This record gives sequence, structure tokens and C-alpha cells, in this order.
Amino acid sequence: MAWSEMGGVVSGGGSGGVAEAAVYCGYCGKDLAGLDHSACALRLRVIDPPRFCSACARRMVVQVTPAGWSATCSRHGEIASAR
Repeated sequence: MAWSEMGGVVSGGGSGGVAEAAVYCGYCGKDLAGLDHSACALRLRVIDPPRFCSACARRMVVQVTPAGWSATCSRHGEIASAR
């Protein structure tokens, strides 16, 4: 499954493989429309895994290991870093 820079699903997913556009920021969980999320995008690119699902804004369960990270939304499934 691929994720955009804002933590959004761009293909695949836990909902039957249907592509979904990012509506919410994966870092702060706020709506992407009308707000500047450049600082959030930088954090997601550099160091942090997404904390919120970009499709539904639910808080995700995140596991960070020395090899990478995984984040799971109860509705949209799991994503993981390239390990």
C-alpha cells in the first residue's frame, strides 16, 4: 500500500483495495483543506510515522521499531514504512 507525503492512502487499503484520497493530515489529524500543513509534511517525511488516518481522521495504533514503523487504522487497515 502506498501513502502520500501527508499520510494519505493513494492505492490499496484495508477497505477492499479501493483507492482513497487524503482528506485529513496524517500527522495532526486536521482537515487538509484551507490549512498549511507544510510542517506536518516535513515531520512525516523526515522522522515521524502518521498518527491519524488520512481517510477518516481516526487515531491509529503505531508501533515503532529499529527496523521501521507500522500504523493501523481500525477501518482502513495497516501501513508500514519501507524496511
